[in-house]
Amino acid sequence: MGLQHAELTDRILGGWSGRVAGNMLGKPVERGDYWTRERIDRYLRATGALPLTDYLPGPPPDALGFERFELRPEWRECVRGRIHGSCRDDDVDYAILGLHLLETHGFTFTTEQVGELWLLCLPYRQTFTAERAAYRNLANGLRPPLTATRDNPYREWIGALIRADIFGWTCPGDPRRAAALARRDAVLSHTGNGVYGAMWAAALIAAAFTSAGPRAALDTALTAVPASSRLARTVRHTTALHEAGLPWAAALAELERETAGLHWIHTVPNAAVITAGLLYGAGDFTRTVALTVRGGLDTDSNGATAGSVAGVLYGASGIPRHWTDPLEDLVRSAVFGFDGVRIGELAARTVRLAQAH
Repeated sequence: MGLQHAELTDRILGGWSGRVAGNMLGKPVERGDYWTRERIDRYLRATGALPLTDYLPGPPPDALGFERFELRPEWRECVRGRIHGSCRDDDVDYAILGLHLLETHGFTFTTEQVGELWLLCLPYRQTFTAERAAYRNLANGLRPPLTATRDNPYREWIGALIRADIFGWTCPGDPRRAAALARRDAVLSHTGNGVYGAMWAAALIAAAFTSAGPRAALDTALTAVPASSRLARTVRHTTALHEAGLPWAAALAELERETAGLHWIHTVPNAAVITAGLLYGAGDFTRTVALTVRGGLDTDSNGATAGSVAGVLYGASGIPRHWTDPLEDLVRSAVFGFDGVRIGELAARTVRLAQAH
């Protein structure tokens, strides 16, 4: 890997901080069937926040000429000027749970142990879609891989992808090992592109530690998933559109046509939005997370993953402080025993794991 302790610490803290900040940025507009790219940009124009360079502003005044926008109920804790630490969200809960998994069972953990930890540490009502189906199957006595397939129509959705960061952070410069760990976690609840999305995200984050930039990390990450999978084909198409010089909005419009018919929480279209955000972000943290969230679909999950990758690429020292200062080094979490934990503590514990193998 070749990273010195100080640089590794900065990169991992950047990953954690970027994930939390990106999640908070996208949370008020997380509902892809309503918050389309067009509606997000209308909101930003109505609030004087386009181009987006900071957390979302609060809603515009309820006056003639303004569209009534339906932000998520948590918006009051997630908009600029009102953030005091992070909101609780599953996109951060699973990173914390993954850290707890590795501290408890090490890198030889089994898929069954992942399930046991869910039942012990994660409230059922804080799980959603594929994770809730798998949780219910676990409680009913099923074991993997049946936990992923029984009564689970969500098994190619984005849930496993959002759980993958910890495997990338703890395998710096080793994307194949990160992908293998992510697969072992993902098959508890997902199949097919749902699993490949987790492997891709873990490999992408691991590659970001030693890559020259986002395109190099993306290219490396693709080597960790089946080249013929729909996820890999869509990521390659996204990079081709960028390389051909298409503007960001035109590229996303083309990708929307390619993935038409897939649910807004499906892994494949969201991987395209993340890829586009990283490429068109052009080496800038703010531009990366802003474009990713403006891309719509599962905005808080996508913002979190793009923020994590960008945070690793540029380090905590490369994240502008207007993203990190409002977080107050504080994370709210539904994972038992972790509510109120400090971001710096999570990063320090992750560094110890990354250096332990």
